Amino acid sequence: MATKLSLCSVHDFKISFNKFSTTHQRISHLSPFPPLKASNYCFSTNISISTSSKGEASLLVSHAVKEDQGIQTSKENQSFDSNVSSSKLVLVIGGTGGVGQLIVASLLSRNIKARVLIRDPEKAKSLFGEQDENSLQVWKGDTRNPKDLDPAVFEGVTHVISTTGTTAFPSKRWDGDNTPERIDWEGVRNLVSAIPPTIKRFVLVSSVGVTKFNELPWSIMNLFGVLKYKKMGEDFVRNSGLPYTILRPGRLTDGPYTSYDLNTLLKATAGQRRAVLIGQGDKLVGEVSRLVVAEACIQALDIEITEGQIYEINSVEGDGPESDTEKWTELFKAAQTQ
Repeated sequence: MATKLSLCSVHDFKISFNKFSTTHQRISHLSPFPPLKASNYCFSTNISISTSSKGEASLLVSHAVKEDQGIQTSKENQSFDSNVSSSKLVLVIGGTGGVGQLIVASLLSRNIKARVLIRDPEKAKSLFGEQDENSLQVWKGDTRNPKDLDPAVFEGVTHVISTTGTTAFPSKRWDGDNTPERIDWEGVRNLVSAIPPTIKRFVLVSSVGVTKFNELPWSIMNLFGVLKYKKMGEDFVRNSGLPYTILRPGRLTDGPYTSYDLNTLLKATAGQRRAVLIGQGDKLVGEVSRLVVAEACIQALDIEITEGQIYEINSVEGDGPESDTEKWTELFKAAQTQ
């Protein structure tokens, strides 16, 4: 069964290496998060791609907004106010992975309560420090094991984001039966089967190319079934009856920041690759910053038009939408009209 582990916050995000308790224990809150640095925004309409095959990219990039920091946000432009944040509990599956850790850090910076279900709670502690359970709850569990997905895991949860995945080709990450079939198919199937119908949104991170796994060059990537199993996971989500959004990122860049702490994660940036391209129909090919994917997941939780939709997402050099919900809504909406 899944095991709940509690964390408490400490000053300056210093990391404590005390061992986790294997039982649920509430620890008093010591200090709030420090204020975030403001970011400057400016609207951009100068990015374009002239070729007709990439016409949709030109249309979408025109809605980009400048960001100075990756997941640092301005209080003046914050999309999530304290009232909205206090009503949410977001369960993040794979919360210490390349994208998942950025999602958790961003949720914490927004004062949105998060719960992570992970195999190694010590990794969460090294990344996020000790947080009060009103900010972050850590549960030990594995989506490959249905017994780890008992109803207690979802108690109070309003939204779920799944970012689990493994390598396309055999590697050390496959050790311990960590294959695409077990992670991208069986793990997703087990998770979706356990999620209660009361959640407001389930966001699944998949991959571009899943509908073309028998075609070159995608068939090379799919030699060991990763795209096929991701597509099977997608189909299970689509037929589940849950209010879902599926995001298909291109090749992931920036990070993963697996050896850094929360303070470093909050300062991570996407460099020059901040402009966001969103499409539908499995047509986009390219790269995307992990920071952009993390922000897209959080935005999709509340943007109504994304329910029941599948999007591809890339990022290119240029100004990006950062955490502006209106701009993200425009990007998602424009993709649906192509």
